[in-house]
Amino acid sequence: MDREPLPQHVSAGVPRRQPKRLRHEQLGDEKSRLTLVVAAILLTAGCGYIGAPLTPLANIPTKISDLAAVQRGDTLIVHCTVPTHTTENILLKPPVKLDLRIGPAGQHFNAPEWASQAKAISGEQIKDGIATYRIPTAEWIGKEVAIGVRAIGSNGKPADWSNYETVPVVTPPETPSRPDLQATATGERVTWTGRGDQFRVLRRSGGEEGYTLAATVAGHEWADTSIEYGKSYSYMIQTLVNAGSQKLAESDLSPAREDTAKDTFAPAVPAGLHTDATPAGVSLVWDPDSEPDLAGYRVYRSAGDGPWQKLAEVNAIPSYSDSTVEHGKTYHYAVSAFDKAGNESERSAAVEIVP
Repeated sequence: MDREPLPQHVSAGVPRRQPKRLRHEQLGDEKSRLTLVVAAILLTAGCGYIGAPLTPLANIPTKISDLAAVQRGDTLIVHCTVPTHTTENILLKPPVKLDLRIGPAGQHFNAPEWASQAKAISGEQIKDGIATYRIPTAEWIGKEVAIGVRAIGSNGKPADWSNYETVPVVTPPETPSRPDLQATATGERVTWTGRGDQFRVLRRSGGEEGYTLAATVAGHEWADTSIEYGKSYSYMIQTLVNAGSQKLAESDLSPAREDTAKDTFAPAVPAGLHTDATPAGVSLVWDPDSEPDLAGYRVYRSAGDGPWQKLAEVNAIPSYSDSTVEHGKTYHYAVSAFDKAGNESERSAAVEIVP
């Protein structure tokens, strides 16, 4: 069977070229597929998860929980820590404001009612993250007041109210007199005058920066037995008054008094001196002294009716052996004690022996 002859412009074995419109349609399909592939790649390069939208942050400051207040003299001193983070533990943006209020506590405390009537206090001083308020007591004397505080963020959102401090306000306690100091054999004796239920004694040694509480006493004197002689110490006194509701009101601090106590106090006279004759001479023993600064003992001897002479100086062991005696001769012995400052006691009662 004869084949139909090919057109002259088409060679045998060469595919026919597609029409131009068909080629354009195929190119468009390829571009569409490429677009879908790129979109899929971009989606897989993202988070890979599509869920519910996150809840917006509240950005509310944390609640203050360390509010503290005390009456000192004619002033209520109030402290609290300034919050630095939100309730979601996110760092707060400055400025952070404090809303501190004071008002009558009432017999049955109601926080919303108190907040609506309480007086706002400003003028706080902030140092090292601690806010301090000083509130005059004049308008609150004889009343029991409640104090609360809350932080307000830069966005205007307030925190919850802090713990509430209840303070019975009384007439300012009397400031004690400047203390008198007297060095004694047991330490520094501190005395003062002034009315009060109790008194705090505050002390600062020469190398310390501030005063620390040394004692709380009911009377008007205290003995500081822990001093080191030759070292400077300063003392101040503060009155404490029972204000009720298990609260104490404080006075202002007294003027300070400083002193450098000198050790001019000799140890106790040694007791219980006993002598024995031995083949080597005379043995002496006595009761030990108990002073913490004891340095040793001095042994004295007199021969017959002769004068007393220092025979020896020994350490804190209360004994001595005298090997320089003559047998058949009368001797008298006595012992004194001396401390590290060089103070020497009187001599003990004399003991006679004929070795």
